[in-house]
Amino acid sequence: MRRFLFVLVGMLTASTAVAARRFRRHDAEARARLAAVPSRLAETSRGPVDYADVGSGEPVLVVHGIFGGRDAGLTSFDDLVPHRHVIAPSRFGYLASAMPPRATPAWQADVFADLLDTLEIDRIDVVAFSAGTPSALQFALRHPDRLRRLVVMSGAWPGSFGRAPGVIETVVYRSDVAMWLARTCGGPVLRRLIAGIPKDFPLPEEHRSEIDRLIDTVFPVRERFRGAIFDACTGNLDVDTYPLESIAAPTMIVHSRDDTLAPFEPARLAASRIPQAQLVAHETGGHLMLGRATEASRAVAAFLGTAPDRSSPSKVSVSSPEVPNGS
Repeated sequence: MRRFLFVLVGMLTASTAVAARRFRRHDAEARARLAAVPSRLAETSRGPVDYADVGSGEPVLVVHGIFGGRDAGLTSFDDLVPHRHVIAPSRFGYLASAMPPRATPAWQADVFADLLDTLEIDRIDVVAFSAGTPSALQFALRHPDRLRRLVVMSGAWPGSFGRAPGVIETVVYRSDVAMWLARTCGGPVLRRLIAGIPKDFPLPEEHRSEIDRLIDTVFPVRERFRGAIFDACTGNLDVDTYPLESIAAPTMIVHSRDDTLAPFEPARLAASRIPQAQLVAHETGGHLMLGRATEASRAVAAFLGTAPDRSSPSKVSVSSPEVPNGS
Protein backbone atom coordinates (compact mmCIF):
# COMPACT_ATOMS: atom_id res chain seq x y z
CA MET A 1 0.00 0.00 0.00
CA ARG A 2 2.84 2.39 0.81
CA ARG A 3 4.43 1.68 -2.55
CA PHE A 4 1.09 2.18 -4.29
CA LEU A 5 0.53 5.50 -2.55
CA PHE A 6 4.07 6.58 -3.34
CA VAL A 7 3.58 5.77 -7.03
CA LEU A 8 0.16 7.48 -7.06
CA VAL A 9 1.55 10.65 -5.48
CA GLY A 10 4.38 10.62 -7.98
CA MET A 11 2.00 10.26 -10.91
CA LEU A 12 -0.22 13.04 -9.66
CA THR A 13 2.77 15.30 -9.08
CA ALA A 14 4.10 14.61 -12.57
CA SER A 15 0.67 15.18 -14.14
CA THR A 16 0.28 18.44 -12.26
CA ALA A 17 3.71 19.59 -13.37
CA VAL A 18 2.91 18.78 -17.01
CA ALA A 19 -0.44 20.58 -16.77
CA ALA A 20 1.23 23.60 -15.18
CA ARG A 21 3.77 23.79 -18.02
CA ARG A 22 0.99 23.51 -20.62
CA PHE A 23 -1.01 26.24 -18.92
CA ARG A 24 2.00 28.58 -18.71
CA ARG A 25 2.71 28.03 -22.40
CA HIS A 26 -0.94 28.68 -23.29
CA ASP A 27 -0.97 31.84 -21.16
CA ALA A 28 2.21 33.14 -22.78
CA GLU A 29 0.79 32.51 -26.25
CA ALA A 30 -2.43 34.34 -25.35
CA ARG A 31 -0.55 37.35 -24.06
CA ALA A 32 1.66 37.41 -27.16
CA ARG A 33 -1.44 37.40 -29.39
CA LEU A 34 -2.95 40.27 -27.42
CA ALA A 35 0.29 42.27 -27.50
CA ALA A 36 0.32 41.98 -31.30
CA VAL A 37 -3.03 43.80 -31.61
CA PRO A 38 -2.69 47.57 -32.17
CA SER A 39 -3.53 49.47 -29.00
CA ARG A 40 -4.16 53.09 -28.13
CA LEU A 41 -5.36 54.73 -24.93
CA ALA A 42 -7.77 57.66 -24.76
CA GLU A 43 -8.77 59.61 -21.66
CA THR A 44 -12.53 60.15 -21.33
CA SER A 45 -14.99 61.43 -18.74
CA ARG A 46 -15.26 57.88 -17.32
CA GLY A 47 -11.58 57.01 -17.37
CA PRO A 48 -9.18 55.54 -19.90
CA VAL A 49 -10.40 53.64 -22.97
CA ASP A 50 -8.23 51.03 -24.60
CA TYR A 51 -8.97 50.82 -28.32
CA ALA A 52 -7.69 49.80 -31.73
CA ASP A 53 -7.80 52.20 -34.68
CA VAL A 54 -7.06 50.61 -38.05
CA GLY A 55 -7.83 51.02 -41.72
CA SER A 56 -9.11 53.92 -43.78
CA GLY A 57 -12.32 55.06 -45.39
CA GLU A 58 -15.69 55.65 -43.75
CA PRO A 59 -15.48 55.09 -39.98
CA VAL A 60 -17.29 52.26 -38.21
CA LEU A 61 -17.41 51.57 -34.47
CA VAL A 62 -17.35 47.85 -33.66
CA VAL A 63 -18.63 46.78 -30.24
CA HIS A 64 -17.42 43.41 -29.00
CA GLY A 65 -19.32 40.77 -27.02
CA ILE A 66 -18.62 39.15 -23.66
CA PHE A 67 -15.00 38.20 -22.89
CA GLY A 68 -13.91 40.44 -25.72
CA GLY A 69 -11.81 43.57 -26.06
CA ARG A 70 -10.20 45.53 -28.86
CA ASP A 71 -8.74 42.28 -30.22
CA ALA A 72 -12.14 40.58 -30.41
CA GLY A 73 -13.59 43.70 -31.97
CA LEU A 74 -11.12 43.48 -34.83
CA THR A 75 -11.26 39.72 -35.41
CA SER A 76 -15.05 39.40 -35.07
CA PHE A 77 -15.83 41.96 -37.73
CA ASP A 78 -12.91 41.82 -40.16
CA ASP A 79 -15.02 40.16 -42.87
CA LEU A 80 -18.04 42.40 -42.24
CA VAL A 81 -16.46 45.82 -42.59
CA PRO A 82 -13.62 45.56 -45.13
CA HIS A 83 -12.18 48.78 -46.51
CA ARG A 84 -13.45 50.78 -43.54
CA HIS A 85 -11.80 52.85 -40.83
CA VAL A 86 -12.43 50.56 -37.85
CA ILE A 87 -12.59 51.88 -34.28
CA ALA A 88 -12.62 48.93 -31.86
CA PRO A 89 -12.84 50.02 -28.20
CA SER A 90 -12.50 47.68 -25.24
CA ARG A 91 -15.66 48.23 -23.22
CA PHE A 92 -15.78 48.84 -19.45
CA GLY A 93 -13.62 46.35 -17.56
CA TYR A 94 -11.93 44.88 -20.61
CA LEU A 95 -8.15 45.00 -21.03
CA ALA A 96 -6.90 48.51 -20.15
CA SER A 97 -10.30 50.22 -20.20
CA ALA A 98 -11.65 51.59 -16.93
CA MET A 99 -14.36 49.86 -14.86
CA PRO A 100 -16.18 52.79 -13.22
CA PRO A 101 -18.07 52.18 -9.97
CA ARG A 102 -21.78 51.56 -10.63
CA ALA A 103 -21.14 51.49 -14.37
CA THR A 104 -24.05 51.30 -16.80
CA PRO A 105 -24.41 50.71 -20.55
CA ALA A 106 -25.62 54.32 -20.80
CA TRP A 107 -22.29 55.53 -19.42
CA GLN A 108 -20.50 53.26 -21.86
CA ALA A 109 -22.43 54.89 -24.69
CA ASP A 110 -21.31 58.31 -23.46
CA VAL A 111 -17.72 57.07 -23.46
CA PHE A 112 -18.16 56.00 -27.09
CA ALA A 113 -19.20 59.59 -27.83
CA ASP A 114 -16.19 60.92 -25.91
CA LEU A 115 -13.91 58.65 -27.92
CA LEU A 116 -15.39 59.90 -31.18
CA ASP A 117 -14.77 63.48 -29.99
CA THR A 118 -11.15 62.59 -29.31
CA LEU A 119 -10.85 61.15 -32.82
CA GLU A 120 -12.72 64.12 -34.32
CA ILE A 121 -15.39 61.85 -35.82
CA ASP A 122 -18.84 63.41 -36.05
CA ARG A 123 -21.10 60.56 -37.19
CA ILE A 124 -20.43 56.87 -37.51
CA ASP A 125 -21.88 53.44 -38.31
CA VAL A 126 -22.00 51.02 -35.38
CA VAL A 127 -21.80 47.21 -35.54
CA ALA A 128 -22.38 45.35 -32.26
CA PHE A 129 -22.28 41.69 -31.31
CA SER A 130 -24.07 39.87 -28.49
CA ALA A 131 -23.33 41.48 -25.09
CA GLY A 132 -22.17 44.62 -26.88
CA THR A 133 -25.83 45.28 -27.76
CA PRO A 134 -26.88 47.26 -24.64
CA SER A 135 -24.20 49.94 -25.00
CA ALA A 136 -24.79 50.15 -28.77
CA LEU A 137 -28.52 50.64 -28.20
CA GLN A 138 -27.82 53.29 -25.57
CA PHE A 139 -25.58 55.06 -28.07
CA ALA A 140 -28.49 55.06 -30.53
CA LEU A 141 -30.84 56.42 -27.85
CA ARG A 142 -28.54 58.97 -26.20
CA HIS A 143 -26.55 60.18 -29.20
CA PRO A 144 -28.84 59.85 -32.22
CA ASP A 145 -27.08 62.70 -34.00
CA ARG A 146 -23.81 60.73 -33.93
CA LEU A 147 -25.21 57.49 -35.38
CA ARG A 148 -25.65 56.80 -39.08
CA ARG A 149 -26.65 53.12 -39.13
CA LEU A 150 -26.76 50.35 -36.56
CA VAL A 151 -26.11 46.64 -37.06
CA VAL A 152 -26.72 44.18 -34.21
CA MET A 153 -25.64 40.55 -34.62
CA SER A 154 -26.79 37.78 -32.26
CA GLY A 155 -27.95 40.57 -30.00
CA ALA A 156 -28.96 40.75 -26.36
CA TRP A 157 -32.51 42.08 -26.65
CA PRO A 158 -35.26 42.67 -24.09
CA GLY A 159 -36.34 39.28 -22.78
CA SER A 160 -33.20 37.45 -23.90
CA PHE A 161 -31.84 36.74 -20.42
CA GLY A 162 -33.84 36.04 -17.29
CA ARG A 163 -31.10 35.87 -14.68
CA ALA A 164 -27.54 36.74 -13.78
CA PRO A 165 -24.92 33.96 -13.78
CA GLY A 166 -24.53 31.74 -10.71
CA VAL A 167 -21.62 31.46 -8.31
CA ILE A 168 -19.83 28.71 -10.24
CA GLU A 169 -20.04 30.67 -13.47
CA THR A 170 -18.64 33.83 -11.91
CA VAL A 171 -15.76 31.85 -10.38
CA VAL A 172 -14.86 30.52 -13.84
CA TYR A 173 -15.19 34.04 -15.26
CA ARG A 174 -12.40 35.21 -12.93
CA SER A 175 -9.85 32.46 -13.48
CA ASP A 176 -7.52 31.75 -16.38
CA VAL A 177 -6.79 28.33 -14.89
CA ALA A 178 -10.47 27.39 -14.54
CA MET A 179 -11.25 28.56 -18.06
CA TRP A 180 -8.21 26.74 -19.43
CA LEU A 181 -9.26 23.52 -17.67
CA ALA A 182 -12.74 23.89 -19.16
CA ARG A 183 -11.22 24.33 -22.60
CA THR A 184 -8.79 21.43 -22.16
CA CYS A 185 -11.05 18.89 -20.47
CA GLY A 186 -14.48 19.86 -21.74
CA GLY A 187 -13.74 20.80 -25.34
CA PRO A 188 -16.85 19.34 -27.06
CA VAL A 189 -19.25 20.67 -24.42
CA LEU A 190 -17.57 24.08 -24.27
CA ARG A 191 -17.62 24.38 -28.05
CA ARG A 192 -21.39 23.93 -28.22
CA LEU A 193 -21.92 26.27 -25.29
CA ILE A 194 -19.77 29.05 -26.76
CA ALA A 195 -21.20 28.58 -30.26
CA GLY A 196 -24.78 28.68 -28.98
CA ILE A 197 -25.85 25.73 -31.12
CA PRO A 198 -28.34 22.90 -30.45
CA LYS A 199 -27.11 19.39 -29.66
CA ASP A 200 -27.93 18.05 -33.12
CA PHE A 201 -26.00 20.77 -34.97
CA PRO A 202 -23.16 19.07 -36.91
CA LEU A 203 -19.64 20.29 -36.19
CA PRO A 204 -17.23 19.54 -39.03
CA GLU A 205 -13.56 20.32 -38.55
CA GLU A 206 -13.97 23.74 -40.14
CA HIS A 207 -16.53 24.78 -37.54
CA ARG A 208 -14.58 23.24 -34.65
CA SER A 209 -11.49 25.19 -35.66
CA GLU A 210 -13.50 28.41 -35.93
CA ILE A 211 -14.95 27.93 -32.45
CA ASP A 212 -11.56 27.01 -30.97
CA ARG A 213 -10.05 30.19 -32.40
CA LEU A 214 -12.82 32.17 -30.77
CA ILE A 215 -12.33 30.43 -27.43
CA ASP A 216 -8.64 31.30 -27.56
CA THR A 217 -9.53 35.00 -27.81
CA VAL A 218 -11.04 35.03 -24.29
CA PHE A 219 -7.55 34.55 -22.85
CA PRO A 220 -6.04 36.09 -20.84
CA VAL A 221 -9.20 35.97 -18.71
CA ARG A 222 -7.70 38.09 -15.92
CA GLU A 223 -7.68 41.05 -18.28
CA ARG A 224 -11.38 40.67 -19.07
CA PHE A 225 -13.25 39.23 -16.09
CA ARG A 226 -14.50 42.56 -14.69
CA GLY A 227 -16.10 43.38 -18.02
CA ALA A 228 -17.53 39.88 -18.40
CA ILE A 229 -19.18 39.99 -14.97
CA PHE A 230 -20.56 43.47 -15.75
CA ASP A 231 -22.03 42.18 -19.02
CA ALA A 232 -23.60 39.09 -17.46
CA CYS A 233 -24.89 40.70 -14.26
CA THR A 234 -25.74 44.23 -15.44
CA GLY A 235 -25.68 44.93 -19.18
CA ASN A 236 -27.64 41.93 -20.45
CA LEU A 237 -30.41 42.59 -17.90
CA ASP A 238 -30.40 46.37 -18.25
CA VAL A 239 -31.58 46.10 -21.86
CA ASP A 240 -35.05 44.91 -20.79
CA THR A 241 -36.20 48.50 -20.09
CA TYR A 242 -34.96 50.20 -23.28
CA PRO A 243 -37.51 52.18 -25.37
CA LEU A 244 -36.63 50.61 -28.70
CA GLU A 245 -39.37 52.59 -30.43
CA SER A 246 -37.23 55.71 -29.91
CA ILE A 247 -34.31 54.43 -31.99
CA ALA A 248 -34.28 56.65 -35.08
CA ALA A 249 -31.34 55.22 -37.01
CA PRO A 250 -31.77 52.62 -39.75
CA THR A 251 -31.10 49.31 -38.01
CA MET A 252 -30.26 45.82 -39.20
CA ILE A 253 -30.75 42.86 -36.85
CA VAL A 254 -29.00 39.62 -37.83
CA HIS A 255 -29.94 36.54 -35.82
CA SER A 256 -30.13 32.75 -36.08
CA ARG A 257 -33.38 31.00 -35.24
CA ASP A 258 -31.52 28.17 -33.46
CA ASP A 259 -29.37 30.44 -31.26
CA THR A 260 -29.29 28.78 -27.82
CA LEU A 261 -27.50 31.66 -26.06
CA ALA A 262 -29.64 34.59 -27.21
CA PRO A 263 -33.12 33.35 -28.27
CA PHE A 264 -34.50 34.40 -31.64
CA GLU A 265 -37.95 35.59 -30.52
CA PRO A 266 -36.67 38.66 -28.61
CA ALA A 267 -34.74 39.68 -31.74
CA ARG A 268 -37.90 39.36 -33.86
CA LEU A 269 -39.89 41.42 -31.38
CA ALA A 270 -37.15 44.06 -31.23
CA ALA A 271 -37.22 44.38 -35.01
CA SER A 272 -40.97 45.01 -34.87
CA ARG A 273 -40.47 47.81 -32.32
CA ILE A 274 -37.63 49.73 -33.98
CA PRO A 275 -39.14 52.02 -36.67
CA GLN A 276 -36.46 51.55 -39.34
CA ALA A 277 -35.50 47.92 -38.72
CA GLN A 278 -34.58 45.09 -41.04
CA LEU A 279 -34.41 41.56 -39.67
CA VAL A 280 -32.16 39.04 -41.36
CA ALA A 281 -33.02 35.62 -39.91
CA HIS A 282 -30.87 32.56 -40.51
CA GLU A 283 -32.56 29.21 -40.03
CA THR A 284 -29.39 27.68 -38.54
CA GLY A 285 -25.94 28.73 -37.39
CA GLY A 286 -26.37 29.36 -33.68
CA HIS A 287 -24.93 32.32 -31.83
CA LEU A 288 -21.82 32.44 -34.01
CA MET A 289 -23.80 32.01 -37.23
CA LEU A 290 -21.68 29.04 -38.23
CA GLY A 291 -21.84 28.44 -41.95
CA ARG A 292 -23.65 31.75 -42.50
CA ALA A 293 -20.66 34.07 -42.75
CA THR A 294 -21.09 34.78 -46.47
CA GLU A 295 -24.81 35.51 -46.16
CA ALA A 296 -24.30 37.73 -43.13
CA SER A 297 -21.40 39.61 -44.72
CA ARG A 298 -23.36 40.33 -47.89
CA ALA A 299 -26.39 41.55 -45.96
CA VAL A 300 -24.34 43.82 -43.71
CA ALA A 301 -22.22 45.15 -46.58
CA ALA A 302 -25.33 46.01 -48.59
CA PHE A 303 -26.91 47.71 -45.59
CA LEU A 304 -23.85 49.77 -44.67
CA GLY A 305 -23.17 50.59 -48.29
CA THR A 306 -26.56 52.27 -48.74
CA ALA A 307 -27.06 55.84 -47.54
CA PRO A 308 -29.58 55.97 -44.71
CA ASP A 309 -33.01 57.24 -45.70
CA ARG A 310 -34.81 58.89 -42.80
CA SER A 311 -37.76 60.04 -44.89
CA SER A 312 -39.88 56.94 -44.30
CA PRO A 313 -39.55 53.90 -42.04
CA SER A 314 -39.01 50.57 -43.74
CA LYS A 315 -41.05 47.51 -42.94
CA VAL A 316 -39.57 44.66 -40.98
CA SER A 317 -38.38 42.03 -43.40
CA VAL A 318 -37.39 38.47 -42.57
CA SER A 319 -35.04 36.52 -44.76
CA SER A 320 -35.55 32.83 -44.12
CA PRO A 321 -33.65 30.72 -46.65
CA GLU A 322 -35.12 27.28 -47.12
CA VAL A 323 -32.31 25.00 -45.99
CA PRO A 324 -32.22 21.64 -44.20
CA ASN A 325 -31.94 21.84 -40.43
CA GLY A 326 -28.33 21.77 -39.35
CA SER A 327 -26.88 22.63 -42.73
